[in-house]
Amino acid sequence: MSAQIAITLPDGAVRKYATGTTGAKVAADISKSLAKKAIACKIDGKLSDLSVPIEADAALAIVTMKDEAEALELVRHDAAHIMARAVQEIWPDTKVTIGPVIENGFYYDFDRAEPFTEEDFEKIEARMREIIAAKDPVRTELWSRDDAVAHYEKTGEPYKVELVGMIPEGESIRMYWHGDWQDLCRGPHLAHTGQVPPDAFKLMSVAGAYWRGDSSKPMLQRIYATAWRSKDELKAHLTMLEEAAKRDHRKLAREMELFHIQEEAPGMVFWHPNGWALYRALEDYMRRQLGQAGYQEIKTPQVVDRILWERSGHWDKYRENMFITEIDEEHANEKRVNALKPMNCPCHVQIYNRGLKSYRDLPLRLAEFGSCHRYESSGSMHGLMRVRGFTQDDAHIFCTEDQIESETAAFIALLSKIYRDLGFDSFDIKLSTRPEVRVGSDAVWDKAEAALEKAIQKLGLPYEVDPGEGAFYGPKLDFKLTDAIGREWQCGTLQADFNLPERLDAEYVGEDGGKHRPVMMHRAILGSFERFLGILIENYAGRFPLWLAPRQVVVATIVSDADAYAGEIVEMLRAKGIRAEIDARNEKINYKVREHSDGKVPVIIALGRKEVEERTVSVRRLGEQGQKVMALEEALEALTAEALAPDLARAAE
Repeated sequence: MSAQIAITLPDGAVRKYATGTTGAKVAADISKSLAKKAIACKIDGKLSDLSVPIEADAALAIVTMKDEAEALELVRHDAAHIMARAVQEIWPDTKVTIGPVIENGFYYDFDRAEPFTEEDFEKIEARMREIIAAKDPVRTELWSRDDAVAHYEKTGEPYKVELVGMIPEGESIRMYWHGDWQDLCRGPHLAHTGQVPPDAFKLMSVAGAYWRGDSSKPMLQRIYATAWRSKDELKAHLTMLEEAAKRDHRKLAREMELFHIQEEAPGMVFWHPNGWALYRALEDYMRRQLGQAGYQEIKTPQVVDRILWERSGHWDKYRENMFITEIDEEHANEKRVNALKPMNCPCHVQIYNRGLKSYRDLPLRLAEFGSCHRYESSGSMHGLMRVRGFTQDDAHIFCTEDQIESETAAFIALLSKIYRDLGFDSFDIKLSTRPEVRVGSDAVWDKAEAALEKAIQKLGLPYEVDPGEGAFYGPKLDFKLTDAIGREWQCGTLQADFNLPERLDAEYVGEDGGKHRPVMMHRAILGSFERFLGILIENYAGRFPLWLAPRQVVVATIVSDADAYAGEIVEMLRAKGIRAEIDARNEKINYKVREHSDGKVPVIIALGRKEVEERTVSVRRLGEQGQKVMALEEALEALTAEALAPDLARAAE
């Protein structure tokens, strides 16, 4: 009789099986319906094939399509293999490379003499559905390195030969078959090809990609695709993409004349008057919030000698992302090497270090709208979302260890208020704890992690713990927003740093009269103005609330007799702090309304002879049909109140 092992199910029930049993066997024993729905299993928490033998006591969970994260991973992984199989069956001379799962889908890189076109997609998709309909079994084996190399040399797959050579000695080489088609893969995979939903995937685009990202290696063709658990999920995703295209901040920037980026300054933003008005509205709001929260605003240099970056550790760890300058200083024996600052923290410590600090001075909150520069590869830049020159809403809180919890709570409260004011009512929090490689004692890490966690718990906010993902110098909180169409954006961050104060010799005199190191808490709410404005533009689709809108009111005349009255109204609006302009062009009013509506102006005031005679205004709202006739004074009062930023509106109540 073979040895018995204990299989513990999610409900705590324990079943005995012979050694080598599988998830498929256990699922079938539980019920026929579960066996039919099973797509994979988790053995001691690790996602595995249903066919993997279980050799020892284990906790087992059966995975079905209801398990969203696991199901999507499996469906996309298998769909990538099925797509590669379809391509090779249609074009047998094609060489395969890799096909990983990515956010919302997958891609596969191919080496083929003829370029793929989007016209080929329909043919590939049709063949994929035939493979799915065949319900070909998926099986796996462990091979020796020599056998794997020999196999790929025989089948003429040089990229797979290279991949086998990259696998560390002693590590298993797992081979998978989807029907008769084979690939090198760590897995896991579905039980058969028919478990990939045939109506829930779509090939999206084709692009060039160097093998292993190296420009000296062959250029491959990368087919991107999306895959989901159901036709409805696919439809929802495609609808979101359509909406995202309409909201693309680069497209809206052209329509609203906000900014541009050009080749002579890659990754640097040229702000136009409208865009700069939007930027300043956000900056002014943030400056008021920081002042009310007890921050002191500072300004530090753009260019700093490499000596400081060496002391801070950035020169060794971050130099490839820094813009370096060399200057022939007068009478110097060698060139002086400087760098444009990629971040503000070392400079903030320099301000903290000027003058003796006491425990009574802490917490000290130093804030800067700090202009930074980081080298980003040309392929990674994307409008405002990823640039080389940007401004952080940066601040550093110098405090004692005992103040970490209260400062964390105060920061989250401030961040919550700002996000609500900017149109985001909820956000997700992730607590990243100590990594394996770190500085500082376990006792200090215990205290910092506990303080961050207690602060979140006291505020009653949900959060996730991300073990081992903290910075090497301390734990951190990351704050993720969800926009109007469901996309997530990581923006805010709070990081407890015990390392930089030590490296840059920051200290304070404690209550005991001795010298101590402060904790340095790095924090940002927006992250960078550029990226956050890109998020805001897309979240609102350019239709900003009146207080943020770059062009708040356009006064448009219907007849030239109304020009003087229009000018008077514009002056009155501007006196109230409203961004107003006149449109007295010799054009029809419908043309003017359409043009300014396309430019996302929230309020258009139309003036004809009747409005001049009665001293009224006809107010048109962006996105609304018709207009409302109001007395001039009534309209001025209403627009003035509406144009107040949320914090100023609260103060006026």
